[in-house]
Amino acid sequence: MKTAVGTARNTSLALVFSDFKEITKARLAISVVFSSIAGYFLGADQLSLTPLLLLAFGGYCMVGASNAYNQVIEKDLDALMNRTRNRPIPSGRMTVTRAMSIAIALTVLGIVTLYILNPKTAMFGAISIFLYTSVYTPLKTKTPLSVFVGAFPGAIPFMLGWVAATNDFGIEPGTLFMIQFFWQFPHFWALGWMLDDDYKKGGFKMLPTGKKDKGTALQIIMYTIWMMVISVIPVFGITGKLQLSVLAAALIFLMGTVMLFFAFRLYEKRDNASAKKLMLASVTYITLMQLVYVVDKLI
Repeated sequence: MKTAVGTARNTSLALVFSDFKEITKARLAISVVFSSIAGYFLGADQLSLTPLLLLAFGGYCMVGASNAYNQVIEKDLDALMNRTRNRPIPSGRMTVTRAMSIAIALTVLGIVTLYILNPKTAMFGAISIFLYTSVYTPLKTKTPLSVFVGAFPGAIPFMLGWVAATNDFGIEPGTLFMIQFFWQFPHFWALGWMLDDDYKKGGFKMLPTGKKDKGTALQIIMYTIWMMVISVIPVFGITGKLQLSVLAAALIFLMGTVMLFFAFRLYEKRDNASAKKLMLASVTYITLMQLVYVVDKLI
């Protein structure tokens, strides 16, 4: 009897944990934390474990809060789409009240934790939550410009790490912001291309032309080129303390050309398989680019 009760309890806890991961989009939140930590390594003169832990915890809370608010707002639309209908709220596993409680608790925890690092970090974290939930989310069913608005909170994590390390916002974190800002367009439009049919069920307008056409693919190419250019600007010594060696810049530019290749393939074929390859290439690019920046600084 005790074994059965214990097993049921463990199963229940596992489900609660699983729903928490889903309401906060754990994989996305962890990738954002990775970007923030990379930015911290670039900005810090001396590495310390406590600020890193505060940044990681606070960053997860902020992203998790944004995602929880988002799922509360879009609960009815999520129920219409195959990709999202099994999320905790539309599936009935979690009430709106509980989801809002999680979102509010994470907001408070996140802002307080980041404030302990410094007020500027907390301010940018709060701005990202506001833009994501109050501007980007409502615009998704109104206009494709929502992706442009969403790129602002999405670009904050990389620069947030620098601000957390230095308590300063200048050309360096501004450059990190711009790199991740321009990267998001090919990434999200590739994702939007793949999921276009499902997005239309929820009324979301994610592609710049509203269609999977050459116009959308051309914009993906143009933003990829801008991303490539901005990613190597620090090699010219015009971005303050943020610097890049010629070898690292060449490597990052080469990785960008791989993304550009897949963008041209999408322009040529205009199919979901090409969009998926571009999306995967974009995820690989942003991760490796940040690693190259950090390794280049450390060596």
